[in-house]
Amino acid sequence: MPQLEVDGAALTYDDEGPRDGDGVPLVFIHGWTANRHRWDHQMAHFAKKRRVIRLDLRGHGESGGAGVPTVAELATDVLALLDHLEVERAVLVGHSMGGMIAQTITLDHPERVERLVLVDSIARMTYSRGRGLLMAASTLVPYKLFVATNIQRAFAPGYPREEVRACIKASAATPREVVMTLYGAMRAFDVLDRVGEIRIPTLLIHGYHDIQLPVRQMLRMAKAYPDAEVRIIDAGHELPVEKPAELTTALDRFLVAARG
Repeated sequence: MPQLEVDGAALTYDDEGPRDGDGVPLVFIHGWTANRHRWDHQMAHFAKKRRVIRLDLRGHGESGGAGVPTVAELATDVLALLDHLEVERAVLVGHSMGGMIAQTITLDHPERVERLVLVDSIARMTYSRGRGLLMAASTLVPYKLFVATNIQRAFAPGYPREEVRACIKASAATPREVVMTLYGAMRAFDVLDRVGEIRIPTLLIHGYHDIQLPVRQMLRMAKAYPDAEVRIIDAGHELPVEKPAELTTALDRFLVAARG
């Protein structure tokens, strides 16, 4: 896989699909403790007809680097990759923390973003009491147990255990320092008072059973967006894993609408 060195971190990425395909490139940004393979279904579908880019954020997946204290620093990494690939404008698709990164880029560099898609993401981090207790206990329990508990909560009830275990294994490979530093970065993230500045078509798509970032928090954010389409899917927080085909279909319809 190709890599790009950014501020001491080797970022692994994929850049696939025709350069002269339909519309500007799609850029997929994964969430906290995840990796670029969360988007396998979308990559396989969209790379047939347009350029598609995804990366492992620093400290995640096959990318090096330590945790950073702000979401803005992760946004800088993504922009560095787009500059390297000579992508001037793109559709950003971000899941969870990836959606926070996508919002940051859109607010700070609106000329770089044609459309915005936020998957199970919010504009102001507010933890439920249960999530807050879990995070507070993270220093008192073994790291793998903390990760397993956190990821288990991310899925809707009844999701196949073997697939949950696969996600737990992938997340547990993320270094503890990275996970906890970025937890602080997410807790500090708050652009709710600024999202009204975003004037591009936006799709807010969320799992109905999401208890990590509850749907009510997304709906509060939706009120602030001047041009947002909202879709609710019967899933938990891990929409790209739980309902990949439904997510791809929703993205496809959103992008087709862009072509009129």
